[in-house]
Amino acid sequence: MNWLNSEAFTVLGQHIKWSDMIGNVIGLTALAFGWRRSIWSWPTQFLSGLILFAAFATAHLSGSAGKQIVVMVVAVYGWRQWNRGRNRAEDGHIAVRFATWRERAALLGAATLGTIAVSGLFHAYPSLSWDPWPDAYIFVGTIIAMYAQARGMVEFWFAWLLVDLVGVPLNFANGFAFSGFVYVIYGALVLWGMRDWWLRTRKDARPVLEGAPA
Repeated sequence: MNWLNSEAFTVLGQHIKWSDMIGNVIGLTALAFGWRRSIWSWPTQFLSGLILFAAFATAHLSGSAGKQIVVMVVAVYGWRQWNRGRNRAEDGHIAVRFATWRERAALLGAATLGTIAVSGLFHAYPSLSWDPWPDAYIFVGTIIAMYAQARGMVEFWFAWLLVDLVGVPLNFANGFAFSGFVYVIYGALVLWGMRDWWLRTRKDARPVLEGAPA
């Protein structure tokens, strides 16, 4: 484990750790699998979470480390959801959809209350995080995004985009430069994946003409 947390190289004065680099490259792969609606998105996310947990735990970033534990738990949940074979599209992949207004309200409410609760925990126990609000925001936002992905909701891309907006400056500030760079790439993949899933909902919802083969 020591070599994972050692320095790989330096770029523009930023020290890149092996664990930070490897974990985030695997995380990018997981996001690409998610864009393709491939079930391999989940075990890849689990592996990424395992490696990044080691990185953040050694840096005493409890919020970010705890987030990776949740990532692994939700990855198992997502794997089970997608592996059940329900809600499949015609091409055999998971069918995607927009959340209902009730589901959106529930996700937004859970994100708000969860962030307040987790931030309160971090403020009560300062040793858990030196930057409670951003840490709590990313922690809860990641859970919301992965849950929405497991349910095949297009909104999961919006949730990831909102996480990125805070994740980029936070990772640079905490010395995880590679995470910061990768979050920028995440943003591009999120926009690409969002467009693909958005168009996919229109295609899957297109009615079949009477008399035409289904």
